[in-house]
Amino acid sequence: MNNTHSSVLNKVAFLILHGFDKSYRRHSRITRDAQQRFEQAKWQETQKAMKERIAIYERTLADAVGEIYQQVFPHQENNQFWLDLKIRYQKILSDHPQYELAETFYNSVIGRIFKHQQINDDMMFIMPTRCYLAGLQRHIVLHSFDTSGTVRKMLEDIFNRYHFDIAFQDIQRDLKHLDAALRARLNTAQLASVHTVEMLKSVFYRSKSAYLIGRICMPDETLPFVIPLSVTTKDTPDKSNQIVVEALLTERQDLSVIFSFARSYFMADTQHPAEVVAFLHELLPHKKKFELYIALGLYKHGKTVFYRNFLAHMEDSSDQFAIAPGIRGLVMAVFHLPSYGVVFKIIKDEFPESKKITRQHVKDCYKLVKMTDRVGRMADTHEYVNFRLPRHRVEQALIDELLETCTSSVELTDDEVIIKHLYIERKMTPLNIFLAEQKDPKLITNALNDLGLCIKQIAAAHIFAGDMLHKNFGITRGGRVIFYDYDEICYLTEREFRALPKSDDPYAIDTLSVGPTDVFPEQFEHFIVGKKHLKQELKALHGEIMTAEYWQNMQAQSLKGDVPDFIPYDQTKRFVN
Repeated sequence: MNNTHSSVLNKVAFLILHGFDKSYRRHSRITRDAQQRFEQAKWQETQKAMKERIAIYERTLADAVGEIYQQVFPHQENNQFWLDLKIRYQKILSDHPQYELAETFYNSVIGRIFKHQQINDDMMFIMPTRCYLAGLQRHIVLHSFDTSGTVRKMLEDIFNRYHFDIAFQDIQRDLKHLDAALRARLNTAQLASVHTVEMLKSVFYRSKSAYLIGRICMPDETLPFVIPLSVTTKDTPDKSNQIVVEALLTERQDLSVIFSFARSYFMADTQHPAEVVAFLHELLPHKKKFELYIALGLYKHGKTVFYRNFLAHMEDSSDQFAIAPGIRGLVMAVFHLPSYGVVFKIIKDEFPESKKITRQHVKDCYKLVKMTDRVGRMADTHEYVNFRLPRHRVEQALIDELLETCTSSVELTDDEVIIKHLYIERKMTPLNIFLAEQKDPKLITNALNDLGLCIKQIAAAHIFAGDMLHKNFGITRGGRVIFYDYDEICYLTEREFRALPKSDDPYAIDTLSVGPTDVFPEQFEHFIVGKKHLKQELKALHGEIMTAEYWQNMQAQSLKGDVPDFIPYDQTKRFVN
């Protein structure tokens, strides 16, 4: 290798690493500022920061690629240049605290330069370069607390470690609540056996809440130890903000819901994300590590880890990709691998006349959901280009349907089915299938009630779901209803909610003037759910969503800029403050 070639490799490798470091610094700066936004109850700024942090990656990626073009003409370099560049980049990452994220950024650069046509492990970090040994940096990300004294002393030690610039409203009351809650959860023998309490140093901020997250370690059992915090404004002339301890959560199910795929990303500042994810994975072993990276707002690396997980699953399985169960969508073709927990969604080439939208509109809707607070009711999606499937693993019926409906997005070779653009989303049971198959009246009622709550909570987040047919909702194993079809989603303020005319004239509706943004909520009862008894039950539970007045009131709240508070855990566990 001549000196000129080596010099260019060094420059390009360091340009890419500089681009990543700049991206992560900006990401960390916005994340660190979450504490101040929380203390000052700046909830609208919190939402803006969430959107800004998501946008950082693409901006710094574009900057890095532009700088590379100042050094070389990428498409004039031979294949050996890119093989050597990966090796050079790998060397300069040897001691990098976020090496795994930096590898993903490198992949993004190569993907952008070659328009994702060169996806192989020779040129990119398709597989990780090293196996991360969890625990080596545990002391850097954790506080450990002495448990040899009283429960109260241990709790006091915890709050002495976390520093906020505003006071607690009543710390003695909060400590009393926590002490009582822990004693109610653990008997005397269990309390005596606790040998370690560990808490992540990072405070996890999201929306109007903050969370201290850790665990209680006993010889035969380890429990989550999560303390949610909120901010209240003191009723005094100076209106000073104060912190309130809301609950103590010690069940994995509670922590799992907090880290749900249907919620927006946490602001949790850390320079050692792999160690934080490893710790969280020990608390939530049923969640994949890619889900935890995504929950931390590191969604690009989460996509990388997902793809690695997907490739490993493909090696260990033999079933075929098939058309997903349920009613065919008008806008998206949906398929799945039965043994794997996601669905794959491709925008169709043409939409029926009833869908007055474009392909770009659909992409914009999915981006809107990505950038908004999903409030636990809208599934996160991840966008991929040139996603490759082994052709022998794809059912012919699926190939035929994709070629018929999504020709522009599908390329076939002898060995592969290449999807040029798709979205990946968590697999759930479509609500229409659940309601059709479920025999237990109580579970049906619970699902219908949660459907109404889902629609209301999305509206409280200033979003109108649009197409609210029950086939566009899924239900999780825990019975939670999630919306997942976004092609008609929009902000509440973009629609005109109107009441139907009250008239004895049977032809009054036929002559009604209807604009493109008009919505008549009274008609919702006719199509949200199909069967008459289900319509009646949904109307009895949530009849207000079928009135124009309800939606007009929600619009008024949206125009005022109100930011709602969504509690992601069992309300009965909240302390009475």
